[in-house]
Amino acid sequence: MGQTLSDVARPPSKEEIRAELAEKFARKCFEPLELYSFKDNFKSLADHQQNVRYLKEDTVARFLELPDILAVSPVIFHMLSCLGAFPFLQDAPVILGFEQMIMVVTIMTERYGKILSRGASTRRKLLFKSMAVYDRKLSEIEQQQRHQVHTPGPNQNGHAPGFAVDEAGNDWDDEAIDDDELVLAALDSLDINDAFKTGDAHAATTHGAMIPADNFRKLIMLLLLLSPLDSQESLSAYVNRVTGTELDELRATAESILSAFINVEKSPGITYTQFSQVIPTNFPFLFDGFNPLFEHFLFSKNLDLSRRKDGSVAREVATARALPPLLQDRGQIMNLNVLSQLSFFVGGDELFRRLRLLYSGSEAGFSMGSFETKVFNWRAPTILLVSGTRLPDVPSSSGSEAVFNDSLPPKRFPNGSSPDRDGLIFGALVRQPWRHTHRDCFGGEDMLLFQLAPNHDVFSASSLNREYVAFAKPPVAHPGINIGCPHPKTTQSSRHESLRRLGPVSLVIDSSFEYGVFTHDYSSGGAFSTSASRKYSFQERFQVDEIEVWGCGGDEEARVQRERWEWEAREAEARRRVNLGTGDIAADRALLEMAGLVGANRSGGSMA
Repeated sequence: MGQTLSDVARPPSKEEIRAELAEKFARKCFEPLELYSFKDNFKSLADHQQNVRYLKEDTVARFLELPDILAVSPVIFHMLSCLGAFPFLQDAPVILGFEQMIMVVTIMTERYGKILSRGASTRRKLLFKSMAVYDRKLSEIEQQQRHQVHTPGPNQNGHAPGFAVDEAGNDWDDEAIDDDELVLAALDSLDINDAFKTGDAHAATTHGAMIPADNFRKLIMLLLLLSPLDSQESLSAYVNRVTGTELDELRATAESILSAFINVEKSPGITYTQFSQVIPTNFPFLFDGFNPLFEHFLFSKNLDLSRRKDGSVAREVATARALPPLLQDRGQIMNLNVLSQLSFFVGGDELFRRLRLLYSGSEAGFSMGSFETKVFNWRAPTILLVSGTRLPDVPSSSGSEAVFNDSLPPKRFPNGSSPDRDGLIFGALVRQPWRHTHRDCFGGEDMLLFQLAPNHDVFSASSLNREYVAFAKPPVAHPGINIGCPHPKTTQSSRHESLRRLGPVSLVIDSSFEYGVFTHDYSSGGAFSTSASRKYSFQERFQVDEIEVWGCGGDEEARVQRERWEWEAREAEARRRVNLGTGDIAADRALLEMAGLVGANRSGGSMA
């Protein structure tokens, strides 16, 4: 009864809250062995100064084995110094002591999901804040736009060509209170008084913030390396991917990915509006590689699990099993960088060590027949990739190029990228088995249409219509592979149709596999949604360089395909070797005539 009112109402200090939260994370998010390993790693890595233990940038880079050639160590260390301030992000950057590293590892491995409520299932905004820098001029521009948002001009609803990041930002529309979900959930988990949670007092704002393009490019290159990483796997195992031509290809892939966020020639960095719009559709798994990388802190090399209680050492029974390669086959389009790029929106569990090259145009022949033979018996999801070179703006007046251009409606939209970037890669994830389509398309809402180069873009399937995939052979008017287009008609009159029917967001490959066209009509809706970053219409007409189809699956899927191939071969051989058993050609022909199979103006083929 001796307590005063001020003693009862006194809120806990930041230090007390951070210590309590770190203790709760350590106790509930880590297994006992993991916590022991974390303490052992921190003790062996930490520097000492005035009774303070902390981690330095070069120490973290060396422990995580970050490649020096990427120059990404400062970017990562800045992120960790910001995340270590959690849940009080305004105090960032902080010294990375023991409690701060508990916060870092819990967030980077997404272990917080074990105790945080409020549906805090994403760290996206927190990661943005840890990478962003704050620009006073950009913040002033946003404040001016905020005051003008309620006085719309005559062109408010218009869409000017350009990247979404180049348009007026709308951070304040959905971020009126700039608290982070994880921050509020963390404070809720400690039963902190609501008066202590007052918006930006404890969370760094996103207004006036942007991620510098060069920093994000370096981070993308690291994430491409991390995408196949296992928690017990060393990043140094992929050192060959950051040397020579492999490094050049890694940079080129990172440039394509960066183009999904901004036009680097016009914008110095990525705002939160663009970041939050592009990530969910184009890169839902972009940051997954952080999880196994930072789980290295939860495994100590000093921990000897082979030692028994009596001090003796158990004899090793078996050596570590060698893992199969990430990509069993190499194609002209598919390589490890493309594979990692795909894993940012497909998911690594379906890709790494599970892809098989089913069809390659340069090897099997550029024809629908070869495609059918190689692909149709695969009963699991497939990935179609097509690379090509953009056709000139002034089309040829003769030859097959002229025939292809004459079959298309007049071009109304510009190209999708600058003239100097004319190498194109498009593709589709098809989860249903391929088949002939006579009237209706096949596919489902789990399909994806995408572009990998020179711009990265993903177009998810919509439910507006079901014109997903058509594999149409003659006698339709325009045979070929059509994705996102109305199915070619098969009526007698339609055989003489002069123009192809292109869908609003569609990919078409002609039946000769020589030319293709990708269309993105931003003003219309179809089987696939429009781009989240390129909010304008464009069309790419190209000459096909290569077509590849990769099967997603393991040994079981390959066995099923092999059995179907063998069955079809036996059936074909049986039909070819039809023998009525008499050995007399005349008698055999007489029997066939009695059956009505030959004779009466029916040749039935040669009996010789």
